Amino acid sequence: MKKKGPASQFSQSKSFLLLKEASSARNHYRRRRCMPKRKKKSLGKKGENKGECILVDRISELPDEILFSIVSLLPLKEAAATSVLSKRWQYVWTSTTTLNFDAKFEVHENLWRFFQMKPELKELETRRYVDWVNTVVEQHRSPAIERFRVCSSINSRFTSSTDKWIHYAMSKRVQILELVFRFDFVTPYPELYQFPHKLLGLKNDSTSKLTHMHSDIPILHSCGSNVGFKFLKVLHFQYVDVTGEVLEYFLSNCQVLERLTVNSAMNLVKLRVVGPLIALKYLDIQWCAVLESIEIHDATNLVSFIYKGGAINLLLSNVPLLVEVSISERLVASFHIEGHYYFKSIELPFSQLSSCLSQLEVLMLDIEGAMYNENHVFPVLANLKHLELIVTANNRGALCHLNSFMKASPCLRRLVLKFGFSGFEGIRKKKRVGKCPHPNLKLVEIVGYRADICVVKQVMYLMKNATALEKLVIDPVRRWEYPSELYPNEKDRGVEQVKEEVEARDHAMQQLKGKVSSTIEFVCL
Repeated sequence: MKKKGPASQFSQSKSFLLLKEASSARNHYRRRRCMPKRKKKSLGKKGENKGECILVDRISELPDEILFSIVSLLPLKEAAATSVLSKRWQYVWTSTTTLNFDAKFEVHENLWRFFQMKPELKELETRRYVDWVNTVVEQHRSPAIERFRVCSSINSRFTSSTDKWIHYAMSKRVQILELVFRFDFVTPYPELYQFPHKLLGLKNDSTSKLTHMHSDIPILHSCGSNVGFKFLKVLHFQYVDVTGEVLEYFLSNCQVLERLTVNSAMNLVKLRVVGPLIALKYLDIQWCAVLESIEIHDATNLVSFIYKGGAINLLLSNVPLLVEVSISERLVASFHIEGHYYFKSIELPFSQLSSCLSQLEVLMLDIEGAMYNENHVFPVLANLKHLELIVTANNRGALCHLNSFMKASPCLRRLVLKFGFSGFEGIRKKKRVGKCPHPNLKLVEIVGYRADICVVKQVMYLMKNATALEKLVIDPVRRWEYPSELYPNEKDRGVEQVKEEVEARDHAMQQLKGKVSSTIEFVCL
């Protein structure tokens, strides 16, 4: 049976109907408003010739470059649907410079629900997705593309197709390459797609699995030719088995690479970002299970650094432009006190960031479960304007930590507290927290709010000490616990959690709002 092309596949879609409707309205408008009045022909003796109206399609007369730009602004399926408008439009979509194969249009609007589908249905939908990408790539005709994004539940079973996609994107001088694969926590990690070392001319010594499954793709040399990685500005890997050797190759050879994001790479052990010639500005490394160390040295262009995962050896030096840092280290060394385990995580990030703390303007730290150490001297965060903390709400030391951060950040303007809850309460002895008037803090956001005495105390402490406070935002939903595209709706979050959110919202409106000064804007989401 002959495969249907993109145009026929999507011809009955909602987008197609809207385009057809718009086309009809456009022609009607031209007849009534835009076109010249009817040009009457000379009438014969019997008046048999009547006036005629000549219609002209002004949009289709635009140059190809403008049409390509217009279509590139549309989602890929809507762009393909324009092929049915006329012969002039039949192949316009094949020259779009943006190829965004986002699975939320193909599989399900809610990826959370997709993961709850039966395995055979997920497999079927993924194969349909792969066929869709293959069909578009085969028909695409643009000499260059700005963005190539694949977003679906792809694993090693589709290695051959994925290898070809990468090779195709690089041959088209891609600027943004995103392999955002999804993981349903049922598929075993060994089935993750492995980035093809051969594409870079590298030997795959660090990991040998899946080597036999790779297609025989040619090597693309980066800077010595007019194709390959010379134009790459953004690189995003998620659930792609990529090694430090591959990442360092990209950093060293892609002279305009500004943004690198790596999420859940199972064989990434060490990463070095070293040298003033590296153009990298944004580095984001998250949940790489075996990662041991990150070394950033002489990265003179680096502006933002994000790390989430287990405790690692983080070495930072000579990063003069680094002003935004987010550190969330879990599974760090713990010690036992009075039958409870506490994570000693508060001092670690300060030690790792010691060379750049004074220049930071944005700092995000996960100190959930950290025990308060009254002997620890907080460094001065002289330029800090935005602070986000993930804390344990029912940990009595959380207020002490908050007090210390307020004292250490005299220029702070925005504070975001994200509250989690655990089974322990932190310090046993009640610690007195003195006044700490803060003249610059204007916005406070409380995320994951609950009617817990420790939470209420921290909110009251802020209202008393933030003398310039202008706005207080209360949000009972713990949105940071999931990626934005995976965050479940109320039905999927569970009855108990939604009930807690409703009770917290009611408490904020009935008990907390009345205690807020009339000069402070109170918002409860």
